[in-house]
Amino acid sequence: MNILYIANHLNVGGITSYVLTLATGLKKRGHEVHIASSGGQLLSRFQEAGINYIHIPIKTKSEINPKILVSACKLSSAVKKYNIDIAHSNSRTTQVLGCLLARFVDIPHISTCHGFFKKKVFRKIFPCWGQKVIAISESVKEHLMKDFAVREEDIRVIYNGIDMENLKATSSNLPAEEKKNFGLGEGPVVGILARLSDVKGHIYLIEAMKNVLEKLPHAQLLIVGEGKMQKELVALVNRLGIEKNVFFMPSVNDTKEVLSIMDLFVMPSLKEGLGLALMEAMSSGLPVIGSDVGGIKSLIQDGYNGLLIKPADSQGLARAIMELLQTPERAKNLGRNARIFINQNFSQEKMVLETQKLYLECLPR
Repeated sequence: MNILYIANHLNVGGITSYVLTLATGLKKRGHEVHIASSGGQLLSRFQEAGINYIHIPIKTKSEINPKILVSACKLSSAVKKYNIDIAHSNSRTTQVLGCLLARFVDIPHISTCHGFFKKKVFRKIFPCWGQKVIAISESVKEHLMKDFAVREEDIRVIYNGIDMENLKATSSNLPAEEKKNFGLGEGPVVGILARLSDVKGHIYLIEAMKNVLEKLPHAQLLIVGEGKMQKELVALVNRLGIEKNVFFMPSVNDTKEVLSIMDLFVMPSLKEGLGLALMEAMSSGLPVIGSDVGGIKSLIQDGYNGLLIKPADSQGLARAIMELLQTPERAKNLGRNARIFINQNFSQEKMVLETQKLYLECLPR
């Protein structure tokens, strides 16, 4: 097959990681893969994998932006040039683009729903989901059916996959010098890797660390990511007087190194489609704590491969963090089980094969 992926940009983030994992996996299986996007930090990763890049001016969040029509015209020519068989979009604006493309050149278009959409009128009038829509978790599937009346037979749940070879198991006994390279002290590192948005629950993690530090004064919190809440979060840290133990780091292109300096990974989201960063942490063998919401419940089996806590519960989160930092043997067992669980249930190969099967179902017979 000749497959075309459409993404707004190729900067660090869950959608880019998703497309890269799929594209490289399908390329290895002998398919010709193309990526249409406005470019970004991780473009070279796609090109190194032999994936053809098509530049389009699609960096917009508005579903009625003229850039979408311009991109559709440009991609129509590319579809004919590269004999594209199927187009796969990954955001609201690229879904609109994919629908236009399907009309212009008559090719199947499918989309992936990576999370939860607001119930806007335009979405209901012009759904633009495509011939089929991939939901990354059961909770996202329920959202599509309940909030947007997408037919169950048009939805396929395909979980995100992880390249286990790329994410080796980490060691929680790294020399202090390696932590110092990141500006950290010698104490245990609690980490989160997520965009700085209210839905990710950073506020509750910071409040929890205030309680943790009263019992474990050498503990550290590493917050990796960028977003509109950064100033608010820094102000909260300063107001709580824990600025010496909390470190902010911009988004990273490669998560392996930053995960390797963490002793514990936390995802205190209020809503979550699945949680790619959580999956990467689990596949690295880190003990994890997550909110009992959305797709996180598909990943963490409480007490077996991690701990689940109520969302927006700073006190409960603090207790869970202290429990794992104070019982390293239990934390190690949870991390080992987490890596085995991801390897058995959320591999790149499984994701690629299930997606390939869906593509074949959508092609004209």
